Amino acid sequence: MHTDTERCVRAVRSKDARFDGVFFTAVLTTRIYCRPSCPVVPPKAENMVFHPSAASCQRAGFRACKRCRPDTSPGSPEWNVRADAVARAMRLIQDGIVDREGVPGLAARLGYSTRQIERQLLAELGAGPLALARAQRAQTARLLIETTPMPMAEIAFAAGFSSIRTFNDTVREVFALAPGELRTRATRSRTAARGPRTPGVIALRLPYRSPLNPSNLFGHLAATAVPGVEEWRDGAYRRTLTLPHGHGIVSLAPRSGHIACRLSLTDPRDLTLAISRCRWMLDLDADPVAVDEQLRTDPLLAPLVERAPGRRVPRTVDAAEFAVRAVLGQQVSTAAARTHAARLVAAHGVPVEDPEGGLTHLFPTPEAPAGLDPESLALPRSRRTTLLTLVEALADGSLGLGPASDWDEARARLLALPGFGPWTTEVIAMRALGDPDAFLPGDLGVRRAAEGLGLPSTPAALTARAARWRPWRAYAVQYLWATDSHPINHLPA
Repeated sequence: MHTDTERCVRAVRSKDARFDGVFFTAVLTTRIYCRPSCPVVPPKAENMVFHPSAASCQRAGFRACKRCRPDTSPGSPEWNVRADAVARAMRLIQDGIVDREGVPGLAARLGYSTRQIERQLLAELGAGPLALARAQRAQTARLLIETTPMPMAEIAFAAGFSSIRTFNDTVREVFALAPGELRTRATRSRTAARGPRTPGVIALRLPYRSPLNPSNLFGHLAATAVPGVEEWRDGAYRRTLTLPHGHGIVSLAPRSGHIACRLSLTDPRDLTLAISRCRWMLDLDADPVAVDEQLRTDPLLAPLVERAPGRRVPRTVDAAEFAVRAVLGQQVSTAAARTHAARLVAAHGVPVEDPEGGLTHLFPTPEAPAGLDPESLALPRSRRTTLLTLVEALADGSLGLGPASDWDEARARLLALPGFGPWTTEVIAMRALGDPDAFLPGDLGVRRAAEGLGLPSTPAALTARAARWRPWRAYAVQYLWATDSHPINHLPA
């Protein structure tokens, strides 16, 4: 996109927010970079150059605009669609791998050398993995400066910087303000607009590309919530998070133009990862206009899209957790699946305290139930075997599900496990791995909806018809599911 100068100039002049995060505008005269929807008067075309990432702008010597705050743009939707090495590397960097394991750790997870990864990222994004991680650290530092009373020295290390000097230099370079000046500006704005903050809670806005339909997104998460781990309370979806340095509790509520996010973390070093996982779960980096335009080309699907555009795919904060829950939900109702999961959580989850609600546990890691007694599970014998085989494969690393996963390879490994058929494999690919083209032609709800719309209802015929929906078949499933009155399609009261 950023190489198509004419198209980028049109987007900037029309202040098209759909392209926020897709490319960045760098102004040669002011040495400032902006998001395409920046409210200031657009510069002359000859003074604009375009970059694929904020890190590329910073590497070229541009600083972030104080008006439009381009560092808070939604992420590029390109990394949701692709499964090549660059896309997987970007998902891992957003997941904080470079901060935790360095560039060698990133390369090892992808099966490439560090030199290959650096060359590919530099060629496509204009910045290597260290520069991309540095840009992410700068955004994390800004959030902690503006939303917490933490001392600057603690913020520096929590954001992933190796020294206070590096932290100070980076903040000044990226934002053209010292850390103390950023906090002063934020304090004035918060006092005038929102009042005092809640101690221990980081409150922020998660941006997205409009439109967004919250009904199926939050309805699905609330209707399938595991008691103790998730809940719907006071108009917000809340859940516990297992994170590298501790745990957290997040509250997410749909608002006009953003998702209101409240995070309580035991260790602030987990902030970047917690935000990344929440954005991933809510599919906030999607491009709904591109998705809906493609699905509208089918005259039988078009009325569903017109009626409620902007549906997202409800995902998960932990791929291994969702895989376990998918097995527990095989061939049973939503209520029964929640009951089975609640029993597993009560027996093997780590207890946590939640002063603001009713959350009680973290969902068990794969290692926790790997050695449990099969007779203790209130499941059919075949289902017990499936569950135990899955958690053992996840625990010993023979099955990897996460940001670095190759979608086709993960499907093949899942199908090789006993008790895994196309439905379980595809629902994991859709909601845990994030494949936008995952499809469930054999799902009962999909087949009923297809029959009601006049679409083929047999799996083979429906799959053939769905070829015109590619690469967005996972989103088509959301529109098909929405034809039913099931609670997953409605925001709770």
